Amino acid sequence: MSDDRLIVALDVPHAVAGLELANKLGDQVGFYKIGLGMLTGGGLALANELVQEHGKRIFLDMKLFDISATVEAAVRGLAQFDLDFLTVHGDPHVVRAAMEGASGSKMKILAVTILTSLDRSDLDAAMIQPGDIPDLVAIRAARALDAGADGVIASPQEAALIRALPEAVGKLIVTPGVRPTGAASGDQKRIATPAQAISDGADHIVVGRPIWQAHDPLAAAREVLAELP
Repeated sequence: MSDDRLIVALDVPHAVAGLELANKLGDQVGFYKIGLGMLTGGGLALANELVQEHGKRIFLDMKLFDISATVEAAVRGLAQFDLDFLTVHGDPHVVRAAMEGASGSKMKILAVTILTSLDRSDLDAAMIQPGDIPDLVAIRAARALDAGADGVIASPQEAALIRALPEAVGKLIVTPGVRPTGAASGDQKRIATPAQAISDGADHIVVGRPIWQAHDPLAAAREVLAELP
């Protein structure tokens, strides 16, 4: 029986590689993230195959952002697939439109706060208002949840702060930027270990490269699972 608190990111080039990895991981992993990088490589077809033929759960990481009508239409189309999670940007108008598009389906809408690969200098370059990242993440999370989001995406370093928000009661917190003890941080700048992320209030952790780049992905996945409290 898999521990669905672990979501493995299938950040591989195409659906064939994604299916090969899922087969290697077998029953140890039951939840997968498919993102924009695989969209043109058969990502939606892979999602459907993993759900229908392998009984897996799918987190589609699209980070949608557009005018309300476009977001609503896109989410309504994606809701026809048997997906568990879909990401949109955390702007309230985007969240409200996504929730409308997802109505009547089981798909949960998760709002992106601030990407885990960004630090304060990146936000300055993008002309984001001054302030410490944790404070900005908390504000964005509260506004997205107030707009109806089923949960948020945030770095594990902000998980405890978000979990403490009144708006976060009964909501999901999903944390990318999780690195097993001793793993390289890569391009992630706000990271934590699996145990720390869960202890701080995350419901699910997302782990990609430490598993799919490993010489033995199954052993790597087992090591991550062993770290979960």
